[in-house]
Amino acid sequence: MQSVQFEWLGLGVALGCGLLIGVERERRKGHGVTRAPAGVRTFAVTALAGAFAQALDEPLLIVAGAVLVLLLGAISHWKSTSRDPGMTTELALFVTFLLGVTAMRNAAFAAGGAAAVTILLAARHGLHRFSTRTLRESELRDGLILAGAALIVLPLVPARQIEWLAGFNPRTMWRLVVLLLVLQAAGYVAMRLAGPRVGLSLSGLASGFVSSTATFAAMGARARTDAELGRAAVAGALISNVATIIQLVLVTLTVSPEMLGGLWPVYLAGGAAAIAGAAIATLRPSIGDPRPPLLERVFDLWRSLAFAAVLTGVTALAAFAGDRFGASAVAGAAALAGFVDVHAATASVATLVQSERIPVAASALPVLLAFTTNTASKLAAAWAGGGLPFAAKVMPGTVLLLGVVWGSWWWLR
Repeated sequence: MQSVQFEWLGLGVALGCGLLIGVERERRKGHGVTRAPAGVRTFAVTALAGAFAQALDEPLLIVAGAVLVLLLGAISHWKSTSRDPGMTTELALFVTFLLGVTAMRNAAFAAGGAAAVTILLAARHGLHRFSTRTLRESELRDGLILAGAALIVLPLVPARQIEWLAGFNPRTMWRLVVLLLVLQAAGYVAMRLAGPRVGLSLSGLASGFVSSTATFAAMGARARTDAELGRAAVAGALISNVATIIQLVLVTLTVSPEMLGGLWPVYLAGGAAAIAGAAIATLRPSIGDPRPPLLERVFDLWRSLAFAAVLTGVTALAAFAGDRFGASAVAGAAALAGFVDVHAATASVATLVQSERIPVAASALPVLLAFTTNTASKLAAAWAGGGLPFAAKVMPGTVLLLGVVWGSWWWLR
């Protein structure tokens, strides 16, 4: 009895799949002698054919049905009089047959597949417009690079510990690179969706995922060349500090969740201070910028690879210094690395914690020293890019963030 109910359920789902896809295709057929073949009835019958073939438990019948659907689709495509007939309907008909077969074994999977196919078919104009008009060639290229880094390179990177890197795993290092690329891409997409009229603030956040120090310099240069955008540039520079905190959290979580458990109050306080400083600057009047934002690429691949190189060098140096001179030397190495990249310095410290070369309690000071030297680099970049007036405007919010981070650590002690 249960088997009969299951078969009726499969037949019902198969019919539903055919009707769902068929209704969408029926609306695309057109009218008159030029209308396209295969509408709601054809798709419903095709799905039922697949379901009946599966119910009879005859593999050769399923193969024959699939071949018949493919032949009918080929004949229909060959006889089409349209200037651009395409093959979407023919392929959808074949997929509908497969969904009918699947419905007899896994009704829920078949129903989900039918919904996904129908959504793709209905989104025709949106997908075409996105592919040909919205998506830029550089964005497509960067998207392929990101896919290759995450889906091809990452599985091939050896997952073994390297002793001279304090037991650091190369796959973990490349996972950090992919993480940085994803963060940069997310910021870029958010900026594209919001549009350039949001101003330099959102541009600063997106740029901050590439390099907050470079963002301070770029915003300073923008303020120097156009005095009317001074407040907007200050807001864009300060909001890049939010990206710095977000990346610190994710880098620490990726390398050493245990270290994040000890530092999360410091990160939380720093994040709140960064958001408050950016909000105050952003809410000031006259900060709109109708011109295109600063970013032209989805992400900076070379800077991300440089991050991996700095991370490798700093980790090796910190491991050597820690073994030879103790935890104080690790703090010094992290402070020096902070001038270049605070995230690489933090990842190096997290690596030492993960390999149990230093305790979690000793990890906060090196990270804070790296954060301090990185703050000095930001202020120097602001001075170089926008001169003393711009540096003086971004200094209060940046120094406040630094003070909150140190104060929260001191209070926790």
